[in-house]
Amino acid sequence: MDEFSLIREFFAARASARGDVAIGIGDDGAVVDIPDATQLVLATDMLVEGVHFPVDTDAYSIGYKSLAVNLSDLAAMGAQPAWATLCLSISTARDEWLRAFADGLFDLAAKYDIQLIGGDTSRGPLTATVTAYGFLPRGEALLRSSARPGDIVYVSGELGDAALALAAASGVVSLDAATRTRVQTRLDRPQPRVREGQALRGVANAAIDISDGICADLGHILRASEVGARVEVEKLPVSQDYLDHMKTDAGWDMALTHGDDYELCFTVAPDRIKALHALWQDFDCRLTAIGEIEAQPGLRLMRCDGSCYEPHRTGYVHFSGPTDE
Repeated sequence: MDEFSLIREFFAARASARGDVAIGIGDDGAVVDIPDATQLVLATDMLVEGVHFPVDTDAYSIGYKSLAVNLSDLAAMGAQPAWATLCLSISTARDEWLRAFADGLFDLAAKYDIQLIGGDTSRGPLTATVTAYGFLPRGEALLRSSARPGDIVYVSGELGDAALALAAASGVVSLDAATRTRVQTRLDRPQPRVREGQALRGVANAAIDISDGICADLGHILRASEVGARVEVEKLPVSQDYLDHMKTDAGWDMALTHGDDYELCFTVAPDRIKALHALWQDFDCRLTAIGEIEAQPGLRLMRCDGSCYEPHRTGYVHFSGPTDE
């Protein structure tokens, strides 16, 4: 199968039709309409086999996650997703694999009314790069640079299950079949908090998605905002599966630093907390306050007894791997 046949069969033929797409797949470029009084938000992530997902990951999950991680970035900005492009490198064009990959991608795209409008394919190591495009009202983007002392630090959902799945895959922990399926789903098919992110516009001061671990990603907010934070590690929202299998300090390290959670971390001023809890009633994921923004720079991890907690690493850094710097 040649490149153009591949694109036509597995991608162009399945692209949905949005009214704001004048020209989609099939020309030298896409032509789209941007609504008045809005700004366009772009997010790009590359998923590389053996780096961002294990070699034996199924094709459906790779297709799904390649879009999900970008939707998580749009959610952290408060944007409404609209379009996506895909650049896919594969060693061989196998129909069964391509069909499953496309199923994963388009199933998630349909959930948020996203149209695939272009991209590229190439022979090479398995790599999927998606760029997602979304809208938000002019001037209402959630940024990393707007946290203020006194803000409460919140996290959506639960942390650490993806890390638990990776620990099971590497033999660090042993899980029963049902537990392994649950945590593997969290790793392979994260739920981007798109609706939650849009609802946070005008309520949250600063926001980021958690891809490299809460320590690393909250650290980005702290540096951009020139503030610090105190986080109470025992308040981290983790699942019962996580608690059952990670009883030691190393368990807190995984929830703090391993990433792949794709939840939202955001800060809210005290006078907006009531509004936050009111809007969150529309969502089915947990909302947890884990700490507070402080004027003193740096991230301070505390136990409930007031003692400091020191993780063995701070998060994932490409080209260096996990870092303790």
